[in-house]
Amino acid sequence: MPFISKKNASRELILSESSVLFWQKGYSDTSMKDIASACGFRPANIYNFFKNKEEILFEILFEEMSEIISELLSIERSGIHDPVKRLSELIRRHTRLTLSHRRTSVLLFDVGLGSLSPENRKKIVALRDEYDRIMSRAIQEGIDAGLFKPTDVKMALFCIASMITRTRIWFSDKGRLSVEEVIDFIIRFAIDGLTGRADFI
Repeated sequence: MPFISKKNASRELILSESSVLFWQKGYSDTSMKDIASACGFRPANIYNFFKNKEEILFEILFEEMSEIISELLSIERSGIHDPVKRLSELIRRHTRLTLSHRRTSVLLFDVGLGSLSPENRKKIVALRDEYDRIMSRAIQEGIDAGLFKPTDVKMALFCIASMITRTRIWFSDKGRLSVEEVIDFIIRFAIDGLTGRADFI
């Protein structure tokens, strides 16, 4: 097991508890005092790690998006030339990360961007654009190869990403489906729609 310093452990605790509070109370209604209380710290201790509340929000969003992009880039660079297989693996990796990360940050990305400074927002949007590029490329190459029916690539991307992100709302470890079963369903649903096997719609 890798060694985790006390400083890093405290920092991760702050990020984890802040993520919970930002979602439960809202970013604007969460104070640094609330965060300190949830962590069992004195308010002044928080400033040893983060200069303000926005920096905490930025770190939560940046950390999660960076992890997702790193995984997707590894798939893009893996030499999987079949667009269907590549898109399936991209969906698999993203969904698995989504369901293994801080569940309590559910949809925080959607509500958090507006609370960031222009400089920090630009960094997060750049990561989001990279995500869009990777996923769109797989979809477009599937269309070009005749494997997917002609479709609005951006809309297809939005629908797939939304399916994955919203699993955080309803998925439960105690539910009837496992993480892998949820992943397999989303992949089949997405691929069936793109290949035209759902022409009755």
